[in-house]
Amino acid sequence: MRSLTFWKTITVDKSNLLERLIALFSDHAIRYCVIDGQAINAYVEPLIDRNLDLVVAVDQMSQVESLLANEFKIERFPHSVNVSLVGSDLRVQIQTDPRYADFVKRSTRRNVLGLELPVASMEDLLRGKIWAAQDSTRRGSKRQKDLADIARLLEAYPDLRVQVPAEILARLV
Repeated sequence: MRSLTFWKTITVDKSNLLERLIALFSDHAIRYCVIDGQAINAYVEPLIDRNLDLVVAVDQMSQVESLLANEFKIERFPHSVNVSLVGSDLRVQIQTDPRYADFVKRSTRRNVLGLELPVASMEDLLRGKIWAAQDSTRRGSKRQKDLADIARLLEAYPDLRVQVPAEILARLV
C-alpha cells in the first residue's frame, strides 16, 4: 500500500482535506513547510500520526486564514490555527508562534506521506522540538512525544546532539 493511501486510511480522510489544502496553497502561491512529527518522518523511520503541522510565511498568514475560512472549518488558538473538514480525522495545525517564522525560508522539498512537500530543516525541527519539550504549559504526554521525536532525530543524526541542552539530554532514554 502506498504511503499516502495508508495515511489517508488511518486519518479517515474521505473528504481529501490533505489534497485540498495543498492545492489551495499551491493555487495561491502560499509559502509553507511541514514541521513536527510528519516532517521528522521525512528524515527518519516514520511513525503513524494523524496530525499535520505546518508553518506559513508570516506575510501570508492573514491571506491563508481568509482562504481557509471559505472552504474549511478553522479554529484559532493562542499559537495555532487548526483546520478541519467534515469527513476527515486529519488534524492540521498551522503554527503561529513567531519563533517558527524562518523555518519556511530554510525548508526543502522532501517526501512526506508519498507527497513531495516543503519540509523544515532537521536543525529547525530539532529546535522546535526543544522549545516544545521545554514548554511547561504543554501536556505531559505531548512533551514525552517531543522527547521521543528528539531521540529519533539524534539516533539518526548523532552530530545534532551538541545542539540539545543538557537538561533535555538527561531526560532521554
